[in-house]
Amino acid sequence: MKKVENKIMLITYANTMGKDLKELEQVLDEKFKDVVGGLHILPFFPSSGDRGFAVINYDIVEPEFGTWEDIDRLSEKYYMMADFMLNHVSIRCEEFKDYMENGEKSPYRDMFIHWEEFWPEGEPTQADMDALYRRKPGGPYMEFTRKDGQKVKLWNTFFEEQIDIDPYTKATQDYYQRNLGRLAEHVPLIRFDAFAYASKRPGSSCFFVEPEIWEVLDIGMKPLEDAGTQMLPEIHENYKIQLKMAEKDYWVYDFALPMLLLHGLKTGRCDRLIHWLNICPRKQFTTLDTHDGIGVVDVVDLLTDDEIDLVREDVDDITRPAQQYIKLPSMIKTSGKKAQRYQLGSTYYSALRCDDDAYLLARIVQFYTPGIPQVYYVGLLAGENDIEGLKHDSDPRSINRHTYTLKEIDEAVQKPLCKKLYEIMRFRNSYPAFDGDITIGDDKNDGTLSITWEKEAYRTTLQADFRTKKYTISYIDTSSGKECIL
Repeated sequence: MKKVENKIMLITYANTMGKDLKELEQVLDEKFKDVVGGLHILPFFPSSGDRGFAVINYDIVEPEFGTWEDIDRLSEKYYMMADFMLNHVSIRCEEFKDYMENGEKSPYRDMFIHWEEFWPEGEPTQADMDALYRRKPGGPYMEFTRKDGQKVKLWNTFFEEQIDIDPYTKATQDYYQRNLGRLAEHVPLIRFDAFAYASKRPGSSCFFVEPEIWEVLDIGMKPLEDAGTQMLPEIHENYKIQLKMAEKDYWVYDFALPMLLLHGLKTGRCDRLIHWLNICPRKQFTTLDTHDGIGVVDVVDLLTDDEIDLVREDVDDITRPAQQYIKLPSMIKTSGKKAQRYQLGSTYYSALRCDDDAYLLARIVQFYTPGIPQVYYVGLLAGENDIEGLKHDSDPRSINRHTYTLKEIDEAVQKPLCKKLYEIMRFRNSYPAFDGDITIGDDKNDGTLSITWEKEAYRTTLQADFRTKKYTISYIDTSSGKECIL
């Protein structure tokens, strides 16, 4: 398998650029040669919900998508990332079914977090509930009736198909060892989805609780050590958490960049962006779009409340035709406060009002930002909001999850915007300066941004104007020693 390298990674489902993994491989071979170097295929295992994130079984690839042979073939062409859920499993998995069947005698009984056993007094106090970082109204638990008739309340952070597991128990650690060990045989990088919810302590937020969170990550990493597999922890929260994780030399996501670029391109200002570029982690994967919404909570304190509202209100105006279908989840921090909206539902291209110049500039800035760029498949094709998809899918995130036919892909790649985008992506993947040192120009208060990458004789500079949406990419052609314009 290919190891992680500093080339653009595509994020896609197994069946959204063609009907399965074989068609995905065909599309990449025929349409995107040298455009992407890495591949994050969102959960490709049997699942009972949440578009793959309620995994039933990591043993096999979902048969509708293909086989491990398909994954292995792709991993010889691209460095690959797969998902693993540290925090939860599907209620359809064999471990949970065994517990429901055999109750206290089940070897998996302690995998699951029993609500009454978690709290010292058997139930949380109001102060405990107020402190919880919740993804839904009410308590984060579900009640089940075992075969022996015993009713049990089990911790349930997310959707009804997903049940939380306790990383400290032997049953869970054996589960990690078995499944992470298998994944490590096929991919060099594993994404720990929603890992911050796996750190729980009575009286805390039960979200990124220290020092427990570092213990949880150590437990999750243990099965990967022998294989040398790397890990990317996924967390949407204040940017300071990403900085804290970067200090410990973890890979992190740059989830602040999407909103900062939207703000800059909608206002003609780039002072907030320049500040972030100077302080952001260097060992990171950058994003503009993912399978979820555009993160808002990630830029708290990097943008003011008014600046966040400016972007949110403009995106809401853009998505007005879809508003009746969009009800993205809110993060509830305390019972007495208004629920905090933490995502915007839109494709990135639509969020920029389908302005080709603005979109291309956003991507170029992403490619010059420290870190390895990720491009979501809808963004790769400059896709617009999928209103029709929303009408047929109860998940509001479907606005940014269009399933492309081969014909639609053929049409999209012919757009002048996409052709130029792919030219720049090939340059980003092949020019050696991006493995060197970065210099970020000072804020001149005129909406301009300058970023230079330099390594040995290689040098490339981006000059961008956020007011006009124009840019210049220059680079040294080492064969001639001359400065060229891309």
